Amino acid sequence: MTPLPRHVLYTSSARVGGSGLDSVVHESLRGLHEAGVLEKALAYGNRQSDIPSGRIRSLEAHPVRALSGFASPHYYGAKRKYLDWVAARELAAGGYDFFHGWSGDSLLTLREAKRRGIPSVLEIATWHRDKGKVKQRLTASERRRELEPLPKRWRDYLLVSRQRVLEEYDLADLILVLSEKAVETFLAAGVERERLYKLERGVDVRRFTPAERPPPLFRVVFVGALIRRKGVHLLLEAWKKLNLKDAELLLVGAVHDEIREALKEFSTPSVRLAGFLPRPEEAYQTASLHILPSSCEGSAKTTYEAAACGLPQIATRESGDVVRDGETGLVIPPESVDAIAGALENLYHHPARMVEMGQAGRRLMEEQYTWDHFRQRLLDAYRVALARHGC
Repeated sequence: MTPLPRHVLYTSSARVGGSGLDSVVHESLRGLHEAGVLEKALAYGNRQSDIPSGRIRSLEAHPVRALSGFASPHYYGAKRKYLDWVAARELAAGGYDFFHGWSGDSLLTLREAKRRGIPSVLEIATWHRDKGKVKQRLTASERRRELEPLPKRWRDYLLVSRQRVLEEYDLADLILVLSEKAVETFLAAGVERERLYKLERGVDVRRFTPAERPPPLFRVVFVGALIRRKGVHLLLEAWKKLNLKDAELLLVGAVHDEIREALKEFSTPSVRLAGFLPRPEEAYQTASLHILPSSCEGSAKTTYEAAACGLPQIATRESGDVVRDGETGLVIPPESVDAIAGALENLYHHPARMVEMGQAGRRLMEEQYTWDHFRQRLLDAYRVALARHGC
C-alpha cells in the first residue's frame, strides 16, 4: 500500500468548525491530525478544539477587510486570492511534502507545488466551472471583459476568474469531486477519469437520528436556501397543483428575493416557512419526506442528514448520489413541475413504501457515510495522488 504523506499543508477559505463547508473542513482536518500527517492548515477562522491550535493558522485578521464594502463576489474573491498568496509563501518556506487546496483558492500554491515537485489534490465544491458545457479556453464575453475601462478591469481582477480555475485543474495531481454528475462535467471538459477521485461527504449519525414516531400528517420538508437553483419555485407550483389533504410543506432556510414572487403566487395554507434553523435535525424529525429538486449541487449535505434521520427522499441526480432511486427514495429529472408532483403523489399514496425507503437510507448512512468513512476516503485519495505523482 502506498504510504501517506507526512507533512500536509491544507488550505481553505472557509472556517474550521461550524456548519456547511466549515464542518467538512473540520472533519477533514480531524482525519489528517488523527493520522499524524497534518503539518499546518490555513483558514479564515477556527471554531473547534479537537485539533491543536498550533496546527491551524487563522487569517481572521486579514487586510482584505479593507475591501468589505465591495460587492460580495469581489470581496470573497479577494479573500480567496489573499489566502492563496499566503499559502504559496508558506509552501515555499519548506517543510511540506503534500498540498490540499480548494478550487478557486489555490492557483499560486499549486504553481509552487509543481515547481517543488510536491504532490497535490484539489477539492471541488460543486462541478467543473463549465458545468458540462464545451467552451473555448477564453470565451467571447471574457475577451470583451479584457477591453473594459481600467477601473472596472481593476475591480474585476478581484474576482476568481474562470481561467484561474481552469489552470488549477491542470496543475493538481488529483481532483476530488463529490458525485458522478460532477465527474461527468469534468469528463466533458476533457479531464481524464484517472485524475478524478469521488470523495463523498459524511454525516453525524448520532446527531441526525430518526424520530421516535411518524408525524400525524404527510409533512414534506425542504432544507436549504430558498432559491431558484434548488427548485423551490417548481416545488411550490407542484405543491399547489396537487392540493393534498392532511399535508404540509415545510420550507426551512433563508428566503431570497428571487423566490418571493413564487411564494406569493403559489402560497397556500399548507405551506409553512420556518426560516433558518440552527438545529435542522429537529425539522427532519417532524417530517415524513425530504425533497430537494435542485438543478446544481455538489453532493447536498441535506440528503445525508435526511437519510440519517430515516426519511425517504425525492431528489434530482444533480443533487448528488446519496438518494438511490427505488431504494432510499425517488430520483427525478430537474426543472420539472410534473416530475415533482408525480413523485410526491406516488409516495403520498404509499406510506409503507416510504417507511422502507427511510429505513434503507438510515442503514446506508451507518454503513457507508459516517464521518469516519469520509476521513478514510480522504486518506485513500491522498494515497492515489501520491501514486499518480510517482512517490
